[in-house]
Amino acid sequence: MERTASVNADPVDGRSTQCRNWTGFWLLGLCNNFAYVVMLSAAYDILQKQESTNATASASVTLDVDFQGRNSSNSSRYDCNPVSTAAVLLADILPSLAIKLFAPFVVHKLPYGFRVLFCAIMAAVSFLLVSFSSAVWMSILGVVFASIGSGLGELSFLSLTVFYSRDVLGGWGSGTGGAGVAGALLYLALTQAGLSPQTTLLIMLVVPLGMLLSYFLLLVPPDAFPQWSSAVTEGVRVRSDDRQQLLDGTTEEEEWERRTPATEASGPLTFSEKLHVMRGLLKFVLPLGLVYFAEYFINQGLMELLFFPGFFLTHAQQYRWYQTLYQVGVLVSRSSLCCVKIRKLWGLALLQVANATLLLLAVRFLFLPSAWLVFVIILYEGLLGGAAYVNTFYFISKETGDRQREFAMAAASVGDSVGIALAGLVAFPVHGYFCSL
Repeated sequence: MERTASVNADPVDGRSTQCRNWTGFWLLGLCNNFAYVVMLSAAYDILQKQESTNATASASVTLDVDFQGRNSSNSSRYDCNPVSTAAVLLADILPSLAIKLFAPFVVHKLPYGFRVLFCAIMAAVSFLLVSFSSAVWMSILGVVFASIGSGLGELSFLSLTVFYSRDVLGGWGSGTGGAGVAGALLYLALTQAGLSPQTTLLIMLVVPLGMLLSYFLLLVPPDAFPQWSSAVTEGVRVRSDDRQQLLDGTTEEEEWERRTPATEASGPLTFSEKLHVMRGLLKFVLPLGLVYFAEYFINQGLMELLFFPGFFLTHAQQYRWYQTLYQVGVLVSRSSLCCVKIRKLWGLALLQVANATLLLLAVRFLFLPSAWLVFVIILYEGLLGGAAYVNTFYFISKETGDRQREFAMAAASVGDSVGIALAGLVAFPVHGYFCSL
């Protein structure tokens, strides 16, 4: 049975408990997104490794060669991998998208404790598979496991925030931004220090362990929280300041005046009620999806092609720095909720589309003079993307009714995944076109 979305009352241990919970959600955000980010940072190396393997392989790996296509980097004006890094992006997002589409309707039957264990196992398996892969399909399978764990973890932890004070949402958002910087920067640092991508990925097995420790030892769950059962949570008081407008645009005063025992009924949402909540979420989900479509079209469709031969960094190093600076921007903006809140989500979406258009033209006409300018644009791109994410979920939490909030937080997580998946699909023909020039 689905639990009633409620929030912890004033913590027994005061500020200490509040800090523990905020830190716990920060670490959960970091650990949950870490494998996902590392796979994207390693995308160029994963495909380059398989290309090198296939160049010396026998006919037994014909399937892998066919998968990589017929383009040759030697025949293009761009330094291209035969497979776009969008291949890794799609493997990193499609399983997550499938989970986010369907899991909100049934995941309440699986207790949070089991969900966290499953997510940690998926992340560990992904690192091992990609590290020891000997073919493209094996690397892609490892990325798929990372996607499954990350997708289930994101919707679960976003739902979990409703059982705590709302400030933990800021901790979660900042932690997911921190995952970007930590994952991309750590991968960059270890590989440039001379470690192989294989060794680097094995070192990162400590991250799934960190997720388990953060959830089971650091968080202070509210009273009567059913860690290992799916029973309805009872005895957890709802905050009195949660009289917020619903997603249909009703004001706080109007909704509070018309509330009756029927409208405040407890128990699980029906299927029709869930569909109604999802329709109300469109004003949040659509701009979020557009922001992520534009930025991941840049990241996995254009970044590899933004190569400056005369620069002091190699092509692989330039790509890693693009990914790292993007994640720095995401960290800064996802940590800004305590300072600034942006309600105009469509404005952020249009600015991100302008970024993608500029860089698409730059790839086609090669008018940007240096990688330094691209570094600035990529940093700005990350700022826009992180701001869209954290503000979207803040206002969903603020404007959704108590009973719908847990489901709404999980369901809205599909927005960024839809945008990312569409970006990956569009990036394939764009990559093929440029590499054929």
